[in-house]
Formats: sequence, C-alpha cells, structure tokens
Amino acid sequence: MSIPRPKPEKFRLRRTMMFMNAQKPGLIKDAYIYGADSIMLDLEDAVAENQKDSARFSLYHALKSIDYGDTEVIVRINGLDTPHWKEDIRVCVAGGCDGIRIAKTESANDVKTVDAAVTEAEKEFGVEVGRTLLMAALESPKGVLNAYPRLFGVALSGGDYRKCMQVKVIPGGIEMLAARGHMLMAARAAGIQCFDTVFTNINDDEGFRAEVKQNVEMGFDGKSLVNPRQIPIVHEMLAPSQKDIAEAEKIVRAYREHAAEGVGVFTIEGGKMIDIAFVPGAERVIRLAKASGIYEGDL
Repeated sequence: MSIPRPKPEKFRLRRTMMFMNAQKPGLIKDAYIYGADSIMLDLEDAVAENQKDSARFSLYHALKSIDYGDTEVIVRINGLDTPHWKEDIRVCVAGGCDGIRIAKTESANDVKTVDAAVTEAEKEFGVEVGRTLLMAALESPKGVLNAYPRLFGVALSGGDYRKCMQVKVIPGGIEMLAARGHMLMAARAAGIQCFDTVFTNINDDEGFRAEVKQNVEMGFDGKSLVNPRQIPIVHEMLAPSQKDIAEAEKIVRAYREHAAEGVGVFTIEGGKMIDIAFVPGAERVIRLAKASGIYEGDL
C-alpha cells in the first residue's frame, strides 16, 4: 500500500536533519520517532559500492510503505561523477521523497543537471513537475565559492571540505569559519536555507553544544546530525527566549494592524521603531517557539 505524502514545503523549519543509511530497513522504518524535522536517507557514503542496487530497493519500498507523518524525507544521492546518480533520482522520484540532496556540488551547472533529470523523472512517473525539492551539499572550496544555486537550501559537508583544505577538526571550528561564513552569505543572497555540517563525536556533548551555539549565533537554519541524541540539544538551543517571543509578537501584531493601511514603518510597544524587514525574522521566532512547545499565544 502506497502512503501518500503532502506536497513538500520549500520554506519550513529544518532545525535538524538526521542522516540514516537507506540500506537498513531496521533503522529507517521508525526514523520519524526521534523527532528530527527532516531525515536524510543516504545512498552515498553510507552504502558500499556493490550495495547501491540493494539500497535503492530498500529506499523505494520505505518511501512507498512507511508513514513518516510530518517528518520531511530527503535522500542524498550519489555524486554526478559516479554511474549511480541517474537511477538514484528515478527511485527517489518514483518513491515520492520530499527532496534530493546533491552530493559534492561544485557549480550551478551541477544543480541544473540534476534539476533536468528530476524533471524528466517526474514526467516519467506522473509526479507533479517541480514537486521534488533540491538541496546542494558543498564539500570543497570550489563548491563553497560557487554557492548561489536555485534551491531550497545548501549544506556544508565538513569531512570532504577539511580533506580539500588539508586541515583537521579543531575545537572552536576555526578551520571551518571561512566556509561557513561564505556559504551563509551566499545562501542569504539567494534567499535559501543554510545547514551546518555534522558533529561526529557523539560522546562530546560539550563540544557539540559549543558548535551548535556558534551555528545559532552565525545564523544557520539548522544542522545535519548523525545520532538521535543530538536532536533535542539542537532544538533546545534554537528555542527562542521568552523575551524574544514577546518582542516577535509585538512586531507581528503591529505589522498586521498597519499592513492594510500600507504603512511600512511603525512603532511597537516600548517605543521601538520597526520596518517590514523585521517581520520575517519575527515570524520565524514564533514558528520556532511553536515547534519547541513553548508558545502560548494566539498568532
């Protein structure tokens, strides 16, 4: 029995995106119970070269038979330099995944190539053209410097990036700061979301919290994860304070009151002057508060 999924949303909360090996039914059948906003079913690095067909078979039947509810389902396909990516795309689209992550993206042309293949597969399998969302994984300096794709988001892949730069993991993440900053600016210029790389030492909660804190302060939308234990930590650290929620409420309410009159600059309670550029940020604070279960208002 095929489980229908609603049309994917380009703009939604994606605080956490957890990687799962698409080849292992025991892992992916209940992946939604962990509470991640998105799960990343992996056909690339997690799957051995001689097991790609088996992984696609497992993925297709999981997509068709498992009810993931509100959890977004993204699939990481193999790189465009492999013989696997075209069939990966056909299986993803036929199965009805919400989105595809393009591995090792180097240029806008890579995105266009995948976009064309996805469109072809959507037509082949009777899927609404444009339904399948795309995101790009930036894994090299070249990919980071070319980060201006027409996607819902981009994600940094730290392991391959560090190899290219000939550096190792350093506490505090100084070796990744340039890539993180450039990618964030490119993503914001393109109007898309931006996700930080995984933190692989699952026993180092202190180091993980420090990295997530840096992510939040830099402005990342979310973080890729490798273990369910990391999910509540990210959600907790992205939850807004009551002060932030109260100000966001004032901004949204004042905006709605003045929008009908065509007023773009207004003053909220307390005398702070606000223009419409503040509104999207305030609305995101409300969404984060709701997702965190700490919002008691009526917006």
